[in-house]
Amino acid sequence: MDEKGISKDRVFELLKNYKKRDMTHKSGRILGSMCTCPHEVGLQAYTMFLESNLGDPGLFQGTKAMENEVIATLGELLGNGNVYGHIITGGTEANIMAMRAARNIRRIKDPEIIVPKSAHFSFKKAADILSLKLKEAQLDNDYRVDINSVKELISDNTVAIVGIAGTTELGKIDPIEELSDICNEKEIFLHVDAAFGGFSIPFLNQLGYHMPKFDFSLPGVSSVTIDPHKMGLAPIPTGGILFRDKSYLDVMNVETPYLTEENQSTIVGTRTGASTAATWALLKYLGDEGYQKIVKKCMELTHLLAGGIKDAGFQLVTEPQLNIVAFTGERIEPCDITKRLDEKGWALSIASYPKAVRIIVMPHVKKEHILAFLEDLKSI
Repeated sequence: MDEKGISKDRVFELLKNYKKRDMTHKSGRILGSMCTCPHEVGLQAYTMFLESNLGDPGLFQGTKAMENEVIATLGELLGNGNVYGHIITGGTEANIMAMRAARNIRRIKDPEIIVPKSAHFSFKKAADILSLKLKEAQLDNDYRVDINSVKELISDNTVAIVGIAGTTELGKIDPIEELSDICNEKEIFLHVDAAFGGFSIPFLNQLGYHMPKFDFSLPGVSSVTIDPHKMGLAPIPTGGILFRDKSYLDVMNVETPYLTEENQSTIVGTRTGASTAATWALLKYLGDEGYQKIVKKCMELTHLLAGGIKDAGFQLVTEPQLNIVAFTGERIEPCDITKRLDEKGWALSIASYPKAVRIIVMPHVKKEHILAFLEDLKSI
């Protein structure tokens, strides 16, 4: 740190230089990220509440009231308005909280969790932090969790089973309805990681896409992760965790004697209210109709992309179920495809199971971006 500060103009001149080194979603060339350009309404609401701290809600009662409304609205979107939860940093914190609740509600020695092989890496973090034994269930031919594999892994020490509604790599939706039946029968906590699909699947259903059930409308579902900072267009970081019953929050409580609440169940203590305000504003501003338009456009572009990839001589790993497309080439490795497209200015990613080029068609992607990408793809 310098002994004396520099001028504000100089500070922002330097910041602009750093910013120039960043890619921007607005360019339409970031095709491997589940994040997107935050909506202007969300940004404005976010800046209004930068000083609010939901870790000390008695000081920010208006922000807390908004959080309660947001949780109820998201619950309604996910099949039950009478849910409990919080707006937090993202899917990782939400998944860790869910596994912590499942562990604490049972209080047994050597607890185990069962997750699909396609599960997000946050569950490995959860297992490490919470001293859980993680068992990975195999996938079926369409890269969804194999129900028989799940059944084989269940033991007396199983405290939670996880299903994914929009897998990170391929966008597949696990057979949550069957998992719900299993967990209901065996009284096992079922967590659904809908970080990606939570803001898409309900609106696709409204549009007549007939998506599979995955939420609190299924009696066996205990908790759901949903990320407003993905398809919800909220600023980063904004995540959500919802529980069917308040007891799941209660078993995570620790006393907070010097704050305006008696106890706290979230992982972080100081918790921004800005994310809650942004989500509240976007839910009010966009409504069902606005989000329907967003996911409809993304799916239309997804199908355009998938068709163009096949026309260019590449092979889809699976037909897209949500707005993610993964593909391979017969005579070129996925890493070589991404390297050659990176040289043309495209930021892609690699799926690990199976190894493939992975593209997420987020709301910042437009038709002209897809057509330009397909031209470059044909050239390699």
